[in-house]
Order: sequence, then C-alpha cells, then structure tokens
Amino acid sequence: MDTSCHPLRIFLVEDSVDIRELMIENMAMIPGVVMAGVSESEDDALKQLNTQPCDILIVDIQLKKGNGINLLRQISERKSPDPLKIICSNNATEVFRRVGRQYGVNHFFDKTSEFPQLFELLKDLSSANFACHSRA
Repeated sequence: MDTSCHPLRIFLVEDSVDIRELMIENMAMIPGVVMAGVSESEDDALKQLNTQPCDILIVDIQLKKGNGINLLRQISERKSPDPLKIICSNNATEVFRRVGRQYGVNHFFDKTSEFPQLFELLKDLSSANFACHSRA
C-alpha cells in the first residue's frame, strides 16, 4: 500500500448491483475515503487497475465474468506496488481464505454477516491515514 498522505483510494470489484451500491453508499460516509474505481468483471478490473492506482482493493470471488481469485493472482504477479487486498464474498470457506492469503489478501470478510467489520476496518484505515495528514 502506498503510504504517502492522500485520501484512501478504494477500488471495488463486485458484480451484484445492489451490493455494489450498498458498499459505495457506506464508503461515501467514511471521511478520507474516495472511490478510485468500480468494476464487475475480472478483465475490466485488471484493465482499470493497470492505469488507476488504488490503496485498497476490495474483491468478490464470484463475478459474472471471471473471478476474484484470478484477479488477485494476476495483481500479485505485477511489478507495481500492491494495494491492501480485501476479499468480501459469500464464499467464506477456509479454502478460499487460504488461497486468498497465498495471493496477498490482508483481510477476508463474509458478505452475509461481516459488512460492519469491513466498514470498521475502512474507518480505522482512514483514521490512520488522516493522522498522516495532520503530521504533514
């Protein structure tokens, strides 16, 4: 994750319109957070991420086109700095958690029950980033 002081740039990869809108709406309420981009497919997300820097990448595993695990694998093979990686998925099995860690996933949240924890983490990260701004 880029540690320079700026708003936290979040890139969201989620194919469910309802969940995507809910997540964007909740992130908009967190001071110091901006949306760097949104995608609903693996290929589109990779294209955008190759040109659009982000600090935090939130990925669903199952997408309409492609999947989040392949996206994470491709990102881990790039030369550019990795964002903080978060999986937010209904597929919260230990197998997916282990594979996620293999590709550098820092946090894993179950979409069905752990939304509050995801947004608390984002608030904490934003607060820590805000402290960076106040020291500058």
